[in-house]
This record gives sequence, structure tokens and C-alpha cells, in this order.
Amino acid sequence: MKTLIHPTAVVHPNSELHPTVQVGAYAVIGEHVKVGPETIIGAHVVLQGPCEIGACNQFFPGAAIGMEPQDLKYVGEPSWVKIGDNNQIREYVTINRATGAGEATVIGNGNLLMAYVHVAHNCIIEDHVIIPNSVALAGHVHIESRARLGGVLGVHQFVRIGRQAMVGGMARIDRDVPPYMLVEGNPARVRTLNLVGLKRSGMSPGNLQILKKAFRILYRSNLSFTDALEQLEMLGDTEELQNLRRFLLLSRMPGRRGLIPGKSKPSVSDES
Repeated sequence: MKTLIHPTAVVHPNSELHPTVQVGAYAVIGEHVKVGPETIIGAHVVLQGPCEIGACNQFFPGAAIGMEPQDLKYVGEPSWVKIGDNNQIREYVTINRATGAGEATVIGNGNLLMAYVHVAHNCIIEDHVIIPNSVALAGHVHIESRARLGGVLGVHQFVRIGRQAMVGGMARIDRDVPPYMLVEGNPARVRTLNLVGLKRSGMSPGNLQILKKAFRILYRSNLSFTDALEQLEMLGDTEELQNLRRFLLLSRMPGRRGLIPGKSKPSVSDES
């Protein structure tokens, strides 16, 4: 089967396109770009390498993937963009290569990046994440699976957004967002659990009740960080609690930016 390449597209001879790939008008595919089966590359899309793209992705018109990072530390070292399967990359999305030899900016599987999203160098977006229009991710941001972001917001470099968290639109996210929480406002604060998202995910009522208790311990009890972790351990050992404790501990590691505070003070996020 012959690859469907529009006659106006420019495809470097050293790129690797699966025979089922479709390439639209005026698209540009550079050297060291590898594209997997059933992927659709729309009109005016630019793919620069090194870049690896999996199966069944769709790139809408004007997307620019694999450009050099917007980072003054970058001095031309070989780095990557790596994209998994079944992603939708909408109009004018930009995804930059990483800084650091052999490093990669990584997009997992089943994600939706809406128009004008910017993903900077060394970011990691796991699986089934939705990022709406005009969201800007600075360098080294890590978004865990099934997180949901609102539109027109900015995420500070080195911030991590936890699994199944929800971030409201037009917020400024300058610290880590814990898993399963809903964050909104300016300044951004943890408001409550992401109840709608958790219910839609099929979480059992029992596990949801445990997370409600965890939320009250973290953001309504006025406990210290250490005491709050001890209380979380007493709730049980579900997968969600394990993930939450892991995330909280990681946020306190050297070089991390700490946690987004709760709406009432003091909370574990405010402890120095």
C-alpha cells in the first residue's frame, strides 16, 4: 500500500513513514522523523526530528512538532520528541524537543491537545490527558494520566500535576497539583476533590469515600505534614492512597516547588 502524500508536501528522504500514513497539503516532514501506522498529518503541519510518532495519531493543520527548544541552555545537542498512539494534536499546537543530549519531550497515549497548546522542552504528558485551548506548559512539566486542565492557563516549569486532577481555566499553576484534587482560582487553591471526574472514571463508592476522608485530613484538619501522612496511612492501603502519599512526598523533595495550598489555612501545603 502506497503512503498517501499530497504532491505539495515536502518529505525528507531520511524520514520513515508507515505505508498507511496520510500527509496533507504543504506539510513538511524533516529528517529523522518516524511515523507509525494510520497516522494522519494535516495540511501545513511541520514535523522536525529527531521525532518518533506512534500509531493512529491525528495532527491538525498548522501543528509544529519537534522544533528546537526555546531554551538558552540548548546548544544543538541531539534530543527527541516521542509521541505514543491515538493522540489528537489540534490546530497550531507546538511541541518542542528536549534540552539535554538524549533527553525527550514525551506525549503518551490517548491525549487531546486542543488548539494553540504549547508543550515546552522536557515535558511529560502521560495518558488520556485533556489540555484545552491556549494552555502553555513551561519546561519539565509532568502531567499524570487522566488529568484535566481548563483553558487559557499557564503552568510553571518543573510543576507536576497529579493523576485525575482537575485544574480550572485561567489559573496560574506555580506549584504541584495533588492527584484527585480540583484546583482553581487566582491565586490557585485546592478547592475540593475532583468528584465529577472520579465518578466518571468508575471509581467505587468505597474508594471515593476514602479519598474524601483523605481530603479532609489534608485540607481541613490543620495537621502538620508529618501528622497528616500518618493519618492517611490509617485509612488503608488502596492504590489511590498509595499514589497520593507518593505524590505528596515527592513534592517535598529538594528542587521541587511544593504543593498548591488549600483554600483554608493552615494546611499541609503551607508547612515550611
